[in-house]
Amino acid sequence: QVQLVESGGGLVQAGGSLRLSCAASGRTFSSYGLGWFRQAPGRVREFVASIAWRGSSTAYADSVKGRFTISRDNAKKAVSLQMNSLKPEDTAIYYCAADVTYDGNSKHWRVGSWGQGIQVTVSS
Repeated sequence: QVQLVESGGGLVQAGGSLRLSCAASGRTFSSYGLGWFRQAPGRVREFVASIAWRGSSTAYADSVKGRFTISRDNAKKAVSLQMNSLKPEDTAIYYCAADVTYDGNSKHWRVGSWGQGIQVTVSS
């Protein structure tokens, strides 16, 4: 089991930037994929970004490509999400995730562990 704690959320104006961080503990950090998901009010939780255990492979939702960057530091057991050019539609609770894999058959992301979530609000 992996324990995850997010930090760095808050309120920002449209066009601004925020950096989310997630500290992990438990299993060997470098052995699993990590990711970020988000859930806006009244909507289902959706995939935002993922990074493979080696950090060489990343994936992004179309809605954030070119604006968000995911990175990981295996020595510090941390994963970050740099969010630039934020839009009001990026407002959501953001969740850090571990043991993230993509099931090509069902076309769904599978997650082994979730953080508690952190609020990001973008004002217009």
